[in-house]
Order: sequence, then structure tokens, then C-alpha cells
Amino acid sequence: MMNAVLVGCGAMSKAWLDAARQIDGLAIVGLVDLDAGRAQVRAREYGLDGAVIGTSLDAVLDQTKPDAVFDVVIPAARRDVAFAAFAHNCHLLTEKPLADTPENARAIVEAARRAGRIHAVVQNRRYVANVRRIRRFLDSGAIGKPTSIHADFFVAPHFGGFREEMAHVLLLDMAIHTFDAARYMVGGNPAGVYCQEWEPANSWYRQGSSASAVFDLGGGKVFTYAGSWCADGFRTSWEGSWRIVAERGSLIWDGNDGLKAEVVVPGRDGIIDKTQAIEVPALDPADRIGGHLGIIRDFMRAIETGTEPETRGSDNIKSLAMVFGAIESAETGRRVAITQEGP
Repeated sequence: MMNAVLVGCGAMSKAWLDAARQIDGLAIVGLVDLDAGRAQVRAREYGLDGAVIGTSLDAVLDQTKPDAVFDVVIPAARRDVAFAAFAHNCHLLTEKPLADTPENARAIVEAARRAGRIHAVVQNRRYVANVRRIRRFLDSGAIGKPTSIHADFFVAPHFGGFREEMAHVLLLDMAIHTFDAARYMVGGNPAGVYCQEWEPANSWYRQGSSASAVFDLGGGKVFTYAGSWCADGFRTSWEGSWRIVAERGSLIWDGNDGLKAEVVVPGRDGIIDKTQAIEVPALDPADRIGGHLGIIRDFMRAIETGTEPETRGSDNIKSLAMVFGAIESAETGRRVAITQEGP
């Protein structure tokens, strides 16, 4: 049995609690929010009559002594939550992004290391079935090593509220999903980025709704990202639209169910190498999927077995570094080097 306290009872907490109630051996023993009434509403909605409700995380942790903290607060509060969790000897699973600044990200990862606690991030695009299939297919070598990775993201949501006023809205609030998926699917480690942001005349955002970036993912792999949050018409999937070029063929994925690959075969049609379709194998039973549900289960398994979860903070910080590197490049107009800990 694992006991957890969830802190941050806003809209996103419903995805966490929906997943948590499907997991045997997991109990939510406390709910924390600056608005106690909001925490009480969540407790009633999910039948958590015995959960301790409070506005102070430290006080609720003192009272419940849980094994883990589930962090669903705004990014600016994430460092304080992490430090409180580790001070109470708790493991920590946090909503994305890992932190609001490179400095806070590094501080949280280092604090987890010093405390000897497991720290992971809900980077749930990795738990999409076709992302798993692509990684396994590329690892098989069926079309050779990937060299060029291209992702388009064109969606035009009218969120209202804080997103329409925030700076770097596309890069800071959404792009990490695509960046992390790219890094995962091709086994890349970011080394540098050049990025440009702009605000089209048709935009209803204050700043940063459109961006284009070129990343060096190491080992001869280049990743290009083109995205917009104000592109009406012909919208892509929320997972984006992908083309991965490899040494002996290519793979395309529409972000939904359309997943196809072609491999080079002997001969040419004029000046063009011949290709033929090649099957991308179905999902393997060993592949973990399921969004929040899959990640929480992975987190619990890591605690039980003393292993590291896939979306551990010490790895996820590399994807976050891609975000902050792109933002720095857009602000300065120059290429930015990315280290393993950040730009």
C-alpha cells in the first residue's frame, strides 16, 4: 500500500485523481490547496472522506506521514513543494514542467539526489501507444539510424485566461511534450538550438504563439520543430505530425492512427532510389502506456523495486533544457548550447 498527498486541487488534479482511483494499493490520504474549499470539493467528488484537508503542505505531511507527494501546483510553486516533500522523506511525482526556471529545475533534481528520494515528472506523451511503437521500430534498425526528425504542431485553441497573457506561451506551456517525444523516440541528447518566435497578425495571444526551432540532438541527429497556437484550418493532432528520416528509409506519423514506414530497396526509378512499405510492428505487451495512469503505476513500481522510473527528473531535465534553450535563443537571436543540466 502506498499513501500519497496531492497538492494543488485545480482542474488538472482531476486527471490525477481519475487515474489514482483505478490503482489498487494507492490511497490519497491528504489534499492540499491554498483554497481549502477547492480541496474539499475534490474530496467529495472522489469519495475521499478520510483524507486530511489543508492549506499547508507541511502541516498535512506532518499529520499524514505519506510515502509520496503528488505535485499539481503551478510551476512557480514547484520548488517549494519539492523541498517540503523531500524534507518529510517523501518521494515526489510532479506535473510537467519539472520547474519554472533552469535554476529551480537543477535545485529540485539535486535535492532529490541528496534526499535519496525518487522524483519523476508526468511527461505523459511518452505513454502514447504510437510513440512506444516508433521507438521500438527505430531501435530495431529496420530503416537504419535516424538522422532527421521533423515535427509540426498547428492547433488554434481559445483557452482564455492566463495562457493568452503569458510570455513564450507555445514553448513554455506546450512544446516540451513534442521535444520530449522527439528525444525519446530517437534516443537523442540535446546539444544546441536555434529558435525564432513571432506573433502573427491573426494571433489572440500576447506573445510567443508561433515558433520554429532547430535542435542538435547529438550523434548526427537534427530535430526541427514548427508550431503555432493560432493556425486555424488543417490542424494537426495534439501529438503533432511527424516525419523521421533514417539511413535507409523514412517513417511518417500523423499524430493519430496513421503510422507508415518505407525502406530503400535495390534499384532506382530514374534518379530516385526505390522504396517499399515496411510494417511498423504493433504495440509490444511490455510497452507501458496510459498517460497519467501509466506514469503513476511506473512511479509506484520504482518505489517498490528501488529502481528509477522512466520519466525521472534527472532525465526529464534534458527535455526541459530544450524549452529554456529555445526561449533563450528566441530572446537573443543566437544559437544556444545545451548541457545535460540546461542551457
